[in-house]
Amino acid sequence: MDAYFASVEQRDHPEYQGKPVIVGGLPDKRGVVAACSYEARQFGIHSAMSSSRAYSLCPSAIFIRPRIDIYREVSTEIQSIFKRYTDLVEPLSLDEAYLDVTECTEFQGSATLIARSIKKTIKEETELTASAGVSYNKFLAKIASDMDKPDGCYLITPEQGEKFVELLEVRKFHGVGKATEAKMKSLGINTGADLKQWSENALVKNFGKAGRHYFQISRGIDHRPVRNDRIRKSIGCETTFQEDISDVEVMLNKLDYLSEKVFLKLNEKGFSAKTVTLKVKYDNFDLITRCVTSENSIKGADEMMGILGELLQKTEAGARKVRLLGVSVSKLDPMHQVSTGQSSGDEQLKLL
Repeated sequence: MDAYFASVEQRDHPEYQGKPVIVGGLPDKRGVVAACSYEARQFGIHSAMSSSRAYSLCPSAIFIRPRIDIYREVSTEIQSIFKRYTDLVEPLSLDEAYLDVTECTEFQGSATLIARSIKKTIKEETELTASAGVSYNKFLAKIASDMDKPDGCYLITPEQGEKFVELLEVRKFHGVGKATEAKMKSLGINTGADLKQWSENALVKNFGKAGRHYFQISRGIDHRPVRNDRIRKSIGCETTFQEDISDVEVMLNKLDYLSEKVFLKLNEKGFSAKTVTLKVKYDNFDLITRCVTSENSIKGADEMMGILGELLQKTEAGARKVRLLGVSVSKLDPMHQVSTGQSSGDEQLKLL
């Protein structure tokens, strides 16, 4: 979906249309941007940015607290549209999913025409726009979905796949974050073509198990099936400080920020959680974790922050300098159930 949370708000409040809308924490409190409209993006605002920073970039923006229940209801409507075409639907969040349409007979099996039909139906029934990426595997379908936003439909054929990846900057690879991108660039890997020059062993040596994945996708290969029974185990965020810190107050402020980000992601993906885990990496790269499991689900970011404050006291933070803090939640329970089914085997796949 295109700017999903913000688009729902603009749909439900016509007076917001054409204006910069930010869904997330309010700027006068420690909060983060969960989503923003395309009008807000023109000011350099993006998801996971602090709300105070977003306000400084666009003081005229409309800030709205998330209405997760509404977004979840609309997501259910959209999921039902997907399932008119295939049972093989793998949701990634409330606004994104993989579809395997290999066995779909609509439009004589044309994945591109199926994608256009789904987009048209979503627009007619929800008044929202979606962008589709069409290809023969998950990696390329995901990249294609971002190529022509908003309201786009982009196709990468099997004949185009390997060459397409060669021309792609590694920062646009789904799953390559800032730290991995920086490491790749330090090794002279700037594009898919550069990545393709490396042997699998060399990539594993430098990037661990992920190196095997990078070796495959640099050649346009991704054998992961679309799974409608996928179980998510945890959700988290972390930050690495530019300089190692020993000020506990600064750490608590950062944990407050991370807890709100994690809770927003938890809600967006439709889960509740019972376990909170704190990760601390000291200046000598020693890594420790501390966790607490509650009998009941965590009710909000404030409750999560209270737990994190107690966990931080059980570390050597302050006595020792810290270079990284991380927050994650686990023991997840879905707030709505996803139906299960079988994957379509090893044949050529057509994915949206």
